[in-house]
Amino acid sequence: MKKDFLWGAAMCATQSEGGYLEGGKGLTLADLFPAISEGRWDAIYNIEKAMNTKYQYYPSHNAIDFYHRYPEDIKLLAELGINFLRTSINWARIFPNGDDAEPNEEGLAFYDRLFAECAKYGITPVVTLNHFDTPLALIHKGGWKNKKVIDYFVTYCETVFRRYKNHVKYWITFNEINMVLGIPAVGGLIDPNKEENILEAKFQAAHNQLVSGALATKIGHEINPDFEIGCMIGAGKNYAYTCNPEDVWAAYQADQEEFSLVDVQAKGKYSDYMLSYFRRNEIDLKATEEEMDILSKYTSDFVALSYYSTRLVSSDKEDKEKTGGNISGTLKNPYLEANEWGWQIDPTGFRITLNELYDRYEQPLFIVENGFAVREIADENNYLEDDYRISYFRSHIKAMQDAMSDGVDIIGYTTWGTIDIVSASSGEMSKRYGLVYVDLDDKGQGTGDRFKKKSFDWYKEVVRSNGENL
Repeated sequence: MKKDFLWGAAMCATQSEGGYLEGGKGLTLADLFPAISEGRWDAIYNIEKAMNTKYQYYPSHNAIDFYHRYPEDIKLLAELGINFLRTSINWARIFPNGDDAEPNEEGLAFYDRLFAECAKYGITPVVTLNHFDTPLALIHKGGWKNKKVIDYFVTYCETVFRRYKNHVKYWITFNEINMVLGIPAVGGLIDPNKEENILEAKFQAAHNQLVSGALATKIGHEINPDFEIGCMIGAGKNYAYTCNPEDVWAAYQADQEEFSLVDVQAKGKYSDYMLSYFRRNEIDLKATEEEMDILSKYTSDFVALSYYSTRLVSSDKEDKEKTGGNISGTLKNPYLEANEWGWQIDPTGFRITLNELYDRYEQPLFIVENGFAVREIADENNYLEDDYRISYFRSHIKAMQDAMSDGVDIIGYTTWGTIDIVSASSGEMSKRYGLVYVDLDDKGQGTGDRFKKKSFDWYKEVVRSNGENL
């Protein structure tokens, strides 16, 4: 391991902060999603229904109350010896409606305090600028389909770049940008039920995000040339179901579509495959010559990624067992074990994914999400012996080290949801990723107190030894 390798912890605003209307914050779509028991996925796929339905419980409204409890959380994370904390700035805290003439000072002041607390313990923030928190008010302007949102996002980015230019070095423009294609409501503030051509709408929203990210990169480097501004993909190798050439071709196509947006961010242009894809599917992408020039000039400094599992692809999905996964479900791989939600465990796939991304982009990689969710209840002493999580992390960190031995340049690594947070997909607290247990249930009941799991001390030693002691 290189001596300057970064070890971290990770969370995001909508899943941790709570305080959903405090300090002048505006609403985001996440604030409208109920618990899984009340039809969370129905709301995710029907924004109008989410906006017009009164549910009993909204997990993001309080989340784990990081908004108020961040001092104790940062102090606790500092015990791990980590170099960085990946988190996000909630756009709606800074510009509650997205297009406000002036930023919300209370929101800016909150992140002043948060980043100062990190600095007190020598922890560097790694900040995601948009982690599924586009201000809800922008849905009335068409969400990310509307090119005006480009300007609103760039104004927001410039505001926080200037405010925190001496506190943040690493920035990520969009969390898992391929999510706009997989779940357009979450990724692009698009209601699929209102689109005549949802495929075109998704790619138009994605294109506008690409342009806004490139402009943000340009402005960020002008404000502070030392900024490192990266893109991010929800990653995971697509395996062919069999060696049947039709399955291999289906897996190749899945890869091309998965890489399509990061190709633009890292390489500065759409691949020939995707340009042909647009023509074949009669997608009329509104893209100007000026925008294409911007994309070519202001590419990413690094490629960040989340990795949880790989995917299995077949040309014929009929009569094949399906399972869960990040962004979308997949076919069940008989060679892999899975957690309760069907997310399959594949450390070798992690090594393959890292090699493939580095070969494709030749930019440093930054692993900003990796984790294993389990339904857990602490014992009477508020302790969890989560050896299963240690096993997952051990195998995946080893796979990462193998990829580095293969020649892959990796900036750093973090576990996801290092402190238990609300699940983005299910809204459950019981879907726990953390090294730290939070005493809250799926209805938000409990003390909210934090307790270290066995994996906390294990990861602390990994960080101390720079990955030698697994």
